[in-house]
Amino acid sequence: MAAAAGVAEGRWPPSGLSPRPVSPPSPGWGSAVVVLSSDSEPEVVPLAERVKRRLSRGRPSAEGSAARGEEGGERPCGSGERPAAGGGGQGGTAGVLVAEVRPWGGTNGAAGAEGAARGLPQAALAEPAARPGGSPPSGGSAETSPAPKKRKYSQKEREAMCQAAWQRRKEREAQKRQQEQEKERKKTLAKILKAQRPGECQKYITVVLDPAILQVEGGAQVFAALQSANYACVVESQAVPCSITWRRKAVIPQTEDGDEWTEEPNVLVLLRLEEFLSMVRGYKQEAQGCAGDKETLQSFVAQVMKKMPGKILALTVVEVEKYFRCLRAQSKKRLQQATVHRNQGEEQRRREAKDSGLEISRLDVEEALVDLQLCTQVQVTFFASWEELGEFATMFSKAVAEAPYKREQEKTGFSFYLENKWCRGVKVDPSGKGLFEVWKRQIQQFNRVSLEMAEAVVSAYPSPQLLDQAYSRCSSEQERENMLANILVRRGDGVTATSRRIGPELSRRIYLQMTSHDPDLYLDAT
Repeated sequence: MAAAAGVAEGRWPPSGLSPRPVSPPSPGWGSAVVVLSSDSEPEVVPLAERVKRRLSRGRPSAEGSAARGEEGGERPCGSGERPAAGGGGQGGTAGVLVAEVRPWGGTNGAAGAEGAARGLPQAALAEPAARPGGSPPSGGSAETSPAPKKRKYSQKEREAMCQAAWQRRKEREAQKRQQEQEKERKKTLAKILKAQRPGECQKYITVVLDPAILQVEGGAQVFAALQSANYACVVESQAVPCSITWRRKAVIPQTEDGDEWTEEPNVLVLLRLEEFLSMVRGYKQEAQGCAGDKETLQSFVAQVMKKMPGKILALTVVEVEKYFRCLRAQSKKRLQQATVHRNQGEEQRRREAKDSGLEISRLDVEEALVDLQLCTQVQVTFFASWEELGEFATMFSKAVAEAPYKREQEKTGFSFYLENKWCRGVKVDPSGKGLFEVWKRQIQQFNRVSLEMAEAVVSAYPSPQLLDQAYSRCSSEQERENMLANILVRRGDGVTATSRRIGPELSRRIYLQMTSHDPDLYLDAT
């Protein structure tokens, strides 16, 4: 209590205690004050109680405090020391040390005392981050740089900035949307191209058969052949009896209602043998000038095209050869009977002539088919059995499925067919196989040079380098131009084989092409 009395009298530091630096309290950092004395246990004084004591005692003015400090010889308080409540003075045997209890642990007064004892600067002790007990809250530094002032924009500038930002955002969204559309378009195109490839296109084709096909003798075999080839088959009534059509499923449907189907333009119609022979007989009577209302192949095709306009029609007939075999057998039998019964009456001969007029020969069928093809461009295919018709229906379905892919392959930009033997390219492998064919094609490109002439030249000189070396061995220009003139060109085989020579004209043109450096030289000029 003597230390407390010394403090009350203004003596600092009290006797018996060394001066302890005390850090000034920071707002919100501590919630209590620990009062330490030399002869009693530490007493914890709440912050509210400490404030009440200060207010009851009255806070001295700044001038009075400074005067008392000068009179008592008190040194000014640093950043880490503060006199206890009641003022400071000199001397004394006891004193009170006030230390703030920080939330992160430790006391400010104790740390200040240890720093003063060791001689450490107060700036180093004021850094809470160096304490093992914890770190101070952010914003605890007293010296902070002033925040930079923000530029103030006018109303027009703000509107222009907002408009520019909105425009940039709109452009980014449009670009992103365009990229997504392009990606989706490429994905759709790749899916469509994949669906058109052989092996995949059959999955999108459905074969539609008329119920009348299943009622004929071998219709079940045709249906089984299509199913064995993994084609989807549907039995529906068609506009033309005994017909087969095809539908293609859309790869990417345009609507969400379901699958979209497209009718293919091809139609395959099966003609019964009796119907076909009747149509050929009608054509024969019409060609002979006999008036009749019998149906012919042309009239039948006209009716089909009227019911199904825009379709590509193909006709099939089964067992025509069987009919011709039976017809030959009957002819032989009648010939044998005529030989045995030579003395038959006139009535019997008239009946045979009538029966022979009803028969259809192979020549009658061929004439009817030629007339049909010339007038309607429709062909008729004959099959010996129903198994062959089933195989044909399967191949026809495959051709219909691969038709879009083949049409895309034919789009080369040229008006002629590049896959022909004489104009398509030659494949050359890394080993050099195919170079001889390329050399022959180069010679064949000359005007008025046939395949036999090109083969004769490349047989004598298998490569351009050998021909060039032969030219270099010639002594004169005239000898070089006529070097190939005497090469024999053979045509045909056997007794019809002929031969001729290359001639000086072609020899001169090949020489000019191999040695001339003029790109505008006209080889056919005399």
